[in-house]
Amino acid sequence: MADADSLAEMGISDENNSVSAGDDADAEEDETSLDGSLAAGRHKKTHKKHKRKQQRDLPVNTSDSEDSAPAKENAMAAKSSIDVESPEPSTSQQSSQEQSSASHNLAPVQKSIEAVGRHLQQLQLASVATTPKSLEDASKRRYQFWETQPVLGFDETPGDANCAIEEDKSQDKIRQETLNLPQGFEWNTLDITEVSQLEELYTLLNENYVEDDDNMFRFDYSPNFLKWALQPPGWEKEWHVGVRVSKSKKLVGFISAIPAHIQIYDKRKKMVEINFLCVHKKLRSKRVAPVLIREITRRVNCKGLFQAVYTAGVVLPRPVASCRYWHRSLNPKKLIEVKFSHLGRNMTMQRTLKLYRLPETPQLPGFRKFRKEDLNVTFQLVNEYLERFDLSPRFTESEFEHWFMPREGIIESFVNEVDGKVTDFISFYALPSTVMHHPTHKILKAAYAFYMSTTKVTRTEIMKDALIVAKQLGFDVFNALDLMDNKEFLENLKFGVGDGNLQYYIYNWKCRQMPSNKVGLVLQ
Repeated sequence: MADADSLAEMGISDENNSVSAGDDADAEEDETSLDGSLAAGRHKKTHKKHKRKQQRDLPVNTSDSEDSAPAKENAMAAKSSIDVESPEPSTSQQSSQEQSSASHNLAPVQKSIEAVGRHLQQLQLASVATTPKSLEDASKRRYQFWETQPVLGFDETPGDANCAIEEDKSQDKIRQETLNLPQGFEWNTLDITEVSQLEELYTLLNENYVEDDDNMFRFDYSPNFLKWALQPPGWEKEWHVGVRVSKSKKLVGFISAIPAHIQIYDKRKKMVEINFLCVHKKLRSKRVAPVLIREITRRVNCKGLFQAVYTAGVVLPRPVASCRYWHRSLNPKKLIEVKFSHLGRNMTMQRTLKLYRLPETPQLPGFRKFRKEDLNVTFQLVNEYLERFDLSPRFTESEFEHWFMPREGIIESFVNEVDGKVTDFISFYALPSTVMHHPTHKILKAAYAFYMSTTKVTRTEIMKDALIVAKQLGFDVFNALDLMDNKEFLENLKFGVGDGNLQYYIYNWKCRQMPSNKVGLVLQ
């Protein structure tokens, strides 16, 4: 949350002090969309279809209120007030009044029509402002900011193209100075090797980053997780971009990029992964995000890179793929208590606990924790497996070590040995969420499927052992996208489908869309 300072004390004095991206600044849902999103959602309410990412992919709450919960409560109170004492008489009330008064007086009828018209207009405006979750809804609206960017529009067909939309620029054609911010704000390149600045970033994300649609869960990226996610081999300090209030030096915005080698169909490109776009809640109407996006684009261009991959829980122009989150209950009682999931029809708590019960220990004889001496063989296993997909990373050995060597509370990796040889690999990362407004539970501990490769056992077999270990480690839920070959185990291992999609995007690239099972890329 924001501190006790008022908006003015933060340096945000009035509505005219907007952070402009030019006349292209888009609707505020676009301001918080380039992230790892709370896409998972809660489990659906049916027995097999659970409600939702906690993330990883529900869109960020873009209200201007400091705390979304009071805003929701106030809205409920307003609804109740309208129901009890609406300022506009209902049609039936008007009809009764008209019959008891001079029947030829049309003023009350006209007043009612005008009131209905106002309400309809408000509903239409609310509908337009609603963040689109489907291609159909998204194609009906304008994206003023994204229409200025090198991305495909919804009405464009790439055909068989698989290439950049805009050609690479020479350095003399790239702006070398930072973009302009309005008076009262300043750019700041964060040095996350400094504990104090890392803590500032943690606080900004913890209090303002991705929440689910009902504002019940918010990602809780730990400082150590952020260092892991933001400092892979080849990371650039200049790509950790912050916005501060000039007077107080308070951090109120952030966006990041990390280098990656990405295979797109038959082309391999060095590009960046964009993540952690976050704007302070009190700045959500100030159009800060478009400026952050343009500034990170400029800085990446200065290093000779012109493509980026990113994900979002909302539909923007235009996804190359759409994946769905699935959830496997590990601690069903807690998940039900925090309303992440619900008891299914004709299900008792005892039946639910029995349904999701797992063995106490892994079932594969050769299943064990990943060690440094396993690096060479697992590096080859994973990269060879990823060649099967149309959108996937290509790890270097140093990148593979960074992403997959176990780190307590961050990344867990395991191998399976057959006849003394490592033949199978699986990994998952830890990303808890803060449980908001619950009297007892404060943290929901979630594991997210990362990368795997199997040659001797089935994906179901090795994932089952991963679930068992995750349960042993105290995780409450295990989340997985329906990408790669994950559909082989989702239903077999009692995963429930979530209610949120994670959209994949490639900046400055045009290619045909692909189904989720051809996606081999996972962003944190």
